[in-house]
Amino acid sequence: MASETFQLSRREMLMSSATTAAVSAIASETADAAPPAQTLPTYKVALTVNGKARELMLDPRTTLLDALREHLYLTGTKKGCDHGQCGACTVIVNGERINACLSLAVQHKGDAVTTIEGLGTPERLHPTQAAFVKHDGYQCGYCTPGQICSAVSVLEEIRRGIPSHTQADLMASPQPTGGEMRERMSGNICRCGAYSNIAEAMADVAGARA
Repeated sequence: MASETFQLSRREMLMSSATTAAVSAIASETADAAPPAQTLPTYKVALTVNGKARELMLDPRTTLLDALREHLYLTGTKKGCDHGQCGACTVIVNGERINACLSLAVQHKGDAVTTIEGLGTPERLHPTQAAFVKHDGYQCGYCTPGQICSAVSVLEEIRRGIPSHTQADLMASPQPTGGEMRERMSGNICRCGAYSNIAEAMADVAGARA
């Protein structure tokens, strides 16, 4: 038989349980609390955008698309899928078209970037812009800036003799045929379905049959 008996009153038991629960809650909140925010480094990125020298201090994770839209306020370049699948964010970098959503701004230090705002103005449209208007190569217009930037680059690719995988003879100079231009533009999606009008606009600029 035990010499001493451990006994708790009902009041003492309730107080003990409440204390244990409070300590557990505090410990849980402490464990789940986010670590203190750290200041992320920024980098100076010097670009030439639409013919103007620009310098930005950017988080290294900033895409070229976000640098253009959120830092330079060139909102003509659209954010569509943000996965490089729709072409709405197409811009021209050093004469070549790219998806700005897939490229980090810091990768383009010293590069020349042309957006839809740099191709022409309402008073003096670029020939491709004018052709899109003439042939109604747009409906909602959301994808149109990317379509036009891509079209300008596609016609330049063909002019420079850059081959595509649609050519039977890669040694021959590519021609601005309807099939050739359509294939090269396949990365630019128009959810309104204005593809035939876009092809006609490009053919007009190229002086070819769509």
